[in-house]
Amino acid sequence: MAIPVIDFSKLSGAERAKTTAQIANGCEEWGFFQLVNHGISEELLERVKKVSMECYKMEREEGFCNSNKAVKMMNELVAKKSGEKMENIDWEDVFLLTEENESEWPSKTPGFKETMAEYRSELKKLAEKVMEVMDENLGLPKGFIKNAFNGEDGGDNAFFGTKVAHYPPCPHPEMISGLRAHTDAGGVILLFQDDEVGGLQILKDGEWIDVQPIPNAIVINIGDQIEVLSNGRYKSVWHRVLAMTEGNRRSIASFYNPWLKATIAPAPQLVEKVNQEEDQGYPKFVFGDYMSVYAEQKFLPKEPRFHSVKAM
Repeated sequence: MAIPVIDFSKLSGAERAKTTAQIANGCEEWGFFQLVNHGISEELLERVKKVSMECYKMEREEGFCNSNKAVKMMNELVAKKSGEKMENIDWEDVFLLTEENESEWPSKTPGFKETMAEYRSELKKLAEKVMEVMDENLGLPKGFIKNAFNGEDGGDNAFFGTKVAHYPPCPHPEMISGLRAHTDAGGVILLFQDDEVGGLQILKDGEWIDVQPIPNAIVINIGDQIEVLSNGRYKSVWHRVLAMTEGNRRSIASFYNPWLKATIAPAPQLVEKVNQEEDQGYPKFVFGDYMSVYAEQKFLPKEPRFHSVKAM
C-alpha cells in the first residue's frame, strides 16, 4: 500500500475533475499525498538539495556529532549497556526559516539564503493553489481557507515557516526515533524529502506505511487546523520518522499555518444543523491558544488538545 501520487499539472487540462477528485481522496482517506509536476522547477529543487546538504556539512554536522543531546545520551546508555530506550528525544538536526528570523539564517553556505528564499516563495504559491483545490472540493468559496488563516483584519498575516532537518546515520536505531509520532498542529504542510533515504511513515488503518521517496515530489499533509475547518472531512494523520543506520535523510517541511490571532472553527457551510442547533463536533478557538496546548502535548493524541482549547 502506497500513499497517492498525483500529477498536479493535470489541474489545468481536460483531467481537472479527475485530479481534484484524487486530491479529495488524498485529503479524506489518507491525510497525505504526493504531488509531481507541481510547477516548481527541477533546477530550483536541485539547488535546494545542494545548499541544504552543504549547509549541514559546513555548519551543522560538527555540532550534531559533538554536542547534540541525543548523541550524548545514547553514548552514555550504550556505555552502561542498560538496554534503555530514549523516549523523549529525537535523532534529528533541525532549524527553522521564517521571514522574521531571516537575519539568523545560516550564512556560511554559499547561495543558501538566496536559494531558500526563492524556494519558500515558490512553495507558498503552491500551498495556496492546494488550499484553493481544498476549498473547491469542500464546497467553500474560493480563498476561504487562506482568509481564515489570515484572520479577520484582511491582512497577509498567515505564518509560513520552513523546518530544515537532517536525520544522520544512527548507530542504534532500536533505541530512538528520528522523530516521534505526532500530528501537525497547523494548516497545510509541504515536504521536500530525500530522494533516496526513507524513514517517513504514516499510520493508516492501524498500520505504519512508508512514504515512498520520489525524486523532486512534494509531499502534502493535512494539519490539525484543516481538520477543524473541514469539520472532520479531512483528518490530520499520525506520522513519524525512523532512525536509520545508513544515509543522511534530508527533510525540508514548510508549514502554511494560521496567524496566531486567527480564530479557527468549522466552516459554517460544513456544520450540520441538528434540531435547530449547530453540531459542535470541533471547538472554536484562537490559534495561538491551540499552539500553547500543542507545545505541551505534541506527541500525545490530538483529541484531548481540542477539548483543552475548547475549555480556554
